[in-house]
Amino acid sequence: MSSLPVTTDRFPVRAFGGPTALFEYGGLRFLTDPTFDGPGDQARPGRPVLTKTAPPATTPAELGRIDVVLLSHDEHADNLDRSGRALLADVPLTLTTPGGGERLGGTAKGLADWETIALNRPDGGTITVTGVPALHGPGSREEIEPVTGQVVGFVLTGQGLPTVYVSGDNASLDAVREIAGRFAPVDTAILFAGAPRFPVLFDNQPIVLDSTRAAEATRILGARRVVPVHYDGWAHFTEGRDDLVAAFTTAGLADRLDWGGRN
Repeated sequence: MSSLPVTTDRFPVRAFGGPTALFEYGGLRFLTDPTFDGPGDQARPGRPVLTKTAPPATTPAELGRIDVVLLSHDEHADNLDRSGRALLADVPLTLTTPGGGERLGGTAKGLADWETIALNRPDGGTITVTGVPALHGPGSREEIEPVTGQVVGFVLTGQGLPTVYVSGDNASLDAVREIAGRFAPVDTAILFAGAPRFPVLFDNQPIVLDSTRAAEATRILGARRVVPVHYDGWAHFTEGRDDLVAAFTTAGLADRLDWGGRN
């Protein structure tokens, strides 16, 4: 049987602030890193205090049905807060890191790098979700993971569907090159950016992509559309929308940006 042509229709992606975005793909509804708490400090033992500066653009009750949560990691409150954890109890499947799958239990499943899972589509056929490498800081995995923890990204593919990349809290362009080697060109990249920094970590270097590196990741992936997330709403994000626009404009890629309905 011949393959169906890949659709050129752009499915909508809705961004809600921080790392949280919703999209429908192959008939299933996916939510990234759910964060719906109000502004204020979020403290966890042994972690820097994270300060949320803006309310979310929606509430869990307003989302409608969620079939799958794509959770880059569960250990940081700016990726999974109290409201987000409560939401997971009502979601049929949460895909996350192997360690996160063990910690969360329930319907959570961990994906190692390059591990895949097939999800049944309502119209028949399947969506393949592949766990892909992500490093939450500058340097090697051995240097980073003991400090900031394990992170996973995701690539979604399916017959007749565009290729989607969800980066998670990744700072490594080498990881992006590995992913591009298997999946480029990418139709839609949901790139976590914002250049978050902490003076006590990695000499204050960004622990997620800064704007210039987000533009370079777009070029490496051959991404036709980029939905930036994880650049606003938290005090430790040091680069915002204006920085992203400037970096993508300098790179000649400004036409790739899609703000997920946040105009």
